Amino acid sequence: MQMQRTILWIVFSMSLLFLWDGWQRYNGRPSMFGGPSTAQSDAKSAPGANGAAAGGAGQLPAKADASIPTAPAGAAGAPAPAAGAAAGAVPGGAAAQAAPAAEMVQLRSDVLALDIDLVGAQVMRAELLKHKASEEASHGAGGNVVLLHDLPGQVYTAQSGLVGAPQGSNFPTHKTPFTVVEAPHAMDGGGVQMKLAAESGGLKLVRTYTLAPGSYVLSVSDEVTNTGDTTLKPTLYLQLTRDGNKPPGESRFYNTYTGPVIYTEEQKFQKVAFDKIEKGGAEHAKGAADGWAGVIQHYFVSAWIPSDKAQREFFTRKIADNLYAVGALQPLGEVAPKASVTADTRLLIAPQDQRMLVKIAPGLDLTVDYGWLTVIAKPIFWLLQYLHGMVGNWGWAIVLLTIVIKTAFFPLQAASYKSMARMKAVTPRLTALRERYGSDRVKMNQAMMELYKEEKINPLGGCLPIVVQIPVFIALYWVLLASVEMRNAPWTGWIHDLATPDPYYVLPLIMAATMFLQTKLNPTPPDPVQAKVMMVMPIVFSVMFFFFPSGLVLYWLVNNVYSITQQYYITRMMGNKTKGGSKKR
Repeated sequence: MQMQRTILWIVFSMSLLFLWDGWQRYNGRPSMFGGPSTAQSDAKSAPGANGAAAGGAGQLPAKADASIPTAPAGAAGAPAPAAGAAAGAVPGGAAAQAAPAAEMVQLRSDVLALDIDLVGAQVMRAELLKHKASEEASHGAGGNVVLLHDLPGQVYTAQSGLVGAPQGSNFPTHKTPFTVVEAPHAMDGGGVQMKLAAESGGLKLVRTYTLAPGSYVLSVSDEVTNTGDTTLKPTLYLQLTRDGNKPPGESRFYNTYTGPVIYTEEQKFQKVAFDKIEKGGAEHAKGAADGWAGVIQHYFVSAWIPSDKAQREFFTRKIADNLYAVGALQPLGEVAPKASVTADTRLLIAPQDQRMLVKIAPGLDLTVDYGWLTVIAKPIFWLLQYLHGMVGNWGWAIVLLTIVIKTAFFPLQAASYKSMARMKAVTPRLTALRERYGSDRVKMNQAMMELYKEEKINPLGGCLPIVVQIPVFIALYWVLLASVEMRNAPWTGWIHDLATPDPYYVLPLIMAATMFLQTKLNPTPPDPVQAKVMMVMPIVFSVMFFFFPSGLVLYWLVNNVYSITQQYYITRMMGNKTKGGSKKR
């Protein structure tokens, strides 16, 4: 039992250590473990995508690496890059002269409202009409989630254009003025569409944006026509530009990943942290004939998905202070004079709804970040969805899920409770041994081992079953934390959003009471210090859970109540057996 308490004490201490480390990183201080800080408090305000700064026209500042990444030499299936592409540059956020005043055209469906800048046909703002912003994120003003935006110090935009022009000329990029060919209009069968055009460097680019009803995917069709007299080899670039800050309204008590991600069938899902890009040490997939590049944050994702089965080259780069880009390059091949080529790509701007994402492109469902426990978390989420289909309420689905998992682990839990019951029965004798041998630890441990052997008690019997269950319950924790389905999902009474803390702290206080009751049911530690720690733990955890999403607190509360019921049943059953044995004797 001493070993079990020692392990629990270590777990508790490490939990507090990681909590403090997360707090440090959130406030921009260095991690105790050498990792990057969560917030970049010393970062300068990111310039807007159309802001004026020093540097070459349409190019990055000289200190930034503007070269187009190419597939590694000898990469399987990777063709040689288009002529001039390797030496060219994707335009950055800086320009030598002030950009024209922004003129926006709005493209709107039932789920998305997009603002398209006629300078570069960039997506400068994206509002998710079915998702309400949190109070903190909206500064109490309410409204919907705005995922893409171009504000002072907050930049998150989607851009595309063409590179690979001959020396001394430029193809249409996200810095080139576009004209409206067809204004936004409704299509037969639903959906909206608009068409823009730009011409530069001997190429005419006609871009068609299409939003289907109920879809978070913006379909992009780029028709490229060679208007000159020489053959050209343009390369289409698709990039997301974002500052390195955490999204507004993030909790201070838990940390979720915000940053670029890249997926290919061969190398699978890869995170590319902003600090790695900052230091120039970002490692990720380069050339492939599949995959996508995107940016994820808690509950939401944006991603560029190049044409199906087209060769692409992924890149990440720093544009300016606290401003980064992730994207893909898609060579369009040779375009003869007066000939045309069309590239169909997609821009995803969406909540991390796994059922929806898996239908759009392979690997997009992995943007729901369960970490190293994904293999366990995915079946748990499937079960949670199934239960929600039965009861129609995510809160009650959490209750049922917790009960199902706890019941499945009942044999292991019973073994743990039986061991605890035996330990509780011999606690007075353990206390007597402690008093008898005092500071002679060797003799005391020998006497304890003899007592365990006499009573057929395994000191680790109550601990090992718990250790086996830990990965499952950590995975369940991440399922509830990462699932966008919890946002704005009511449970009952005063709980109107399972993704936000309990406004009246009722659930955390009840959970603290159940933890205190559990402590009373467990054997009292012979060590007075350990006994005090076990009594203080409910208070510490209740304070922590004041700031946790109510869905997580609900899970812990149901878990505690069911555990108490199981423990009471096992302890009472063990007590009846002991009485029965005493009567027979």
